[in-house]
Amino acid sequence: MKKTFAFIFFMLAAIVLGAFIAYLSAGVSFLSWLAWGKSLGVNNFGIDLYVLSFSLTLNVKFTISQLITIPVGLIVYAKTCKSL
Repeated sequence: MKKTFAFIFFMLAAIVLGAFIAYLSAGVSFLSWLAWGKSLGVNNFGIDLYVLSFSLTLNVKFTISQLITIPVGLIVYAKTCKSL
């Protein structure tokens, strides 16, 4: 159970750190390539049942900096959680 929580923590930390790096590097000319990314998702999926109405939008954006920080997070997880 501890390993699962540690894995989720390190992956979320890597994703958030990568997004933060992309945000910071977007305005810098020689680092702007770190902020380049693609979005994947579903826009405005809706169901209307007359009484109830559901609307769902799900978008995920991946950037180059996140693709760099995720393997780094995996390596740090592997090195720090051997004894758990």
